[in-house]
Amino acid sequence: MQRRTLLKLGMASAAVLALAGGAAALLQPGLERGSLSFAGRGVFAAVAQAVLDKSLPAEPSARQVALDGLLHRIDALVQTLPPHAQSELSQLLSLLASAAGRRTLAGLAQPWAEATVANVQQVLQEMRLSGLALRQQAYAALHDITAGAYFSDPSSWSVLGYPGPPRI
Repeated sequence: MQRRTLLKLGMASAAVLALAGGAAALLQPGLERGSLSFAGRGVFAAVAQAVLDKSLPAEPSARQVALDGLLHRIDALVQTLPPHAQSELSQLLSLLASAAGRRTLAGLAQPWAEATVANVQQVLQEMRLSGLALRQQAYAALHDITAGAYFSDPSSWSVLGYPGPPRI
């Protein structure tokens, strides 16, 4: 293959990926009106179960209540972010919610809702240790938002053995 042909192929591929990514972002936004969309909730629900695996209640109904509360707190957190940060988070969630983005950025073959906790943990670990700064930043955002929103709730403190802030 000639160098010129290879460059043309690369440019055409980049254009197709950019168009597909833009179309996916329009079809499945990560945030809608400052709150998590259905797609965004799916990504964070899977990430939360992987990041908080041993911290979440073991009983299924209590676990679901904890996850619902977490998603509500993530919504509250998102609403306090400046518009540019909301836009970036929406783009990240939109990309991760799409099949192509999930496979490319996260390396996860199956949809978030179908992935096992172990699969998502492995994907997150690979993102954390990746040589690509974009994957590391995506991991940091997902991890920090999830952990921060979960452990900001006083009901989660007992899992850590934290009695709460001292009374003054």
